[in-house]
Amino acid sequence: MKQIGEQPVVNSFNEWDPLEEIIVGRVDGATVPPFDAVVKANTYPQNWWFFQQYGGQAFPAELVEKAKAELEEFCSVLRGEGVTVRRPDPVDFSHHYRTPDFESSGLYAAMPRDILITIGNEIIEAPMAWRSRFFEYRAYRSLMKDYLRKGGRWTTAPKPQMAHELYDSTYPIESLEDRHALADQGRFVTTEFEPCFDAADIFRCGTDLFVQRSQVTNLMGILWLHNHLGHQYRIHILKFKDPNPMHVDATLVPLRPGLLLANPDRPCYQLDLFRRAGWDIEQAALPSLPKDWPLYMSSRWLCMNILVLDPQRIIVEKHEEPMQKLFRDLGFTVIPVSFRHVYTFGGSFHCVTCDVRRRGELQSYGFEEPDYTSLEEVMKAGYELAGA
Repeated sequence: MKQIGEQPVVNSFNEWDPLEEIIVGRVDGATVPPFDAVVKANTYPQNWWFFQQYGGQAFPAELVEKAKAELEEFCSVLRGEGVTVRRPDPVDFSHHYRTPDFESSGLYAAMPRDILITIGNEIIEAPMAWRSRFFEYRAYRSLMKDYLRKGGRWTTAPKPQMAHELYDSTYPIESLEDRHALADQGRFVTTEFEPCFDAADIFRCGTDLFVQRSQVTNLMGILWLHNHLGHQYRIHILKFKDPNPMHVDATLVPLRPGLLLANPDRPCYQLDLFRRAGWDIEQAALPSLPKDWPLYMSSRWLCMNILVLDPQRIIVEKHEEPMQKLFRDLGFTVIPVSFRHVYTFGGSFHCVTCDVRRRGELQSYGFEEPDYTSLEEVMKAGYELAGA
């Protein structure tokens, strides 16, 4: 295996070790996804008009250009901090395609964190649940082949059929109240027909991985990850009081060993798991984004979606001054970068990246064993948690 200094080319076990190489996404070719059941379940009623009107069409050029400029500046900042930056290939996602089970157009390659997760020296390609993301992997294939040649492990989880059986076509959401009730019941738009998960529903703390069952991550997907990784890693299933669970990186964010950032609007039911391990939990500062800012696929809590360069340095959105102050008070050196136009595409610094190499080794950070070890116990724990 080729090495960079003393480290493998692909090497990342957590969210905070010193960052050396990263993939940053592109908004080139971004296309509004068609308005289907899973998009409806993952977006808020006030934004449904956008997908109904523009689904299958390119995102407005002025939005793309503003976001591209911010992404380029972000890449420049990363390089200035000594980080190697890689980019996916430009792809036109407006092409319509058909499989034996569905037809759709694409979305984008803007959010590598959704499709890729690095665990040790392995990059795993996630089986995402949105039909518009079925061919998103094509933008990353050049990079994946390069990492493979250099000694990295590259795994693609089972590609979902995305047949009608994967989605609850009767999922009854017409209001925010519906969403809260269904989330409390543990009912989601995705079924257990086949494994699916978005990598952004997982965060890594060495030997312990934390994952939520969400609109795009089902228990079968968690099972696949559990069985694939084996006994070297332990998977903990989390649940939040969240009317729209999709991706965990604006809800619960590890900052460095022993310090966790929590969303005050989406409390986690398992925070005692972290307290028992000796971790401190800090509540996130309120977002300062104007309430009328166009956010079609996310919430104002993208202010939590930061990128940790190492236990001392952190990248934060330039206009989110309350969050910057919080991090400075916690002892971080804050690097502010403008990113609000990227917000419009559904993510921020953590979403638009996948860290490939961080300088560090596999460690344990004090968490107790989960109370399930077999396939059947993972499923049972997930169902019990859903009804908690």
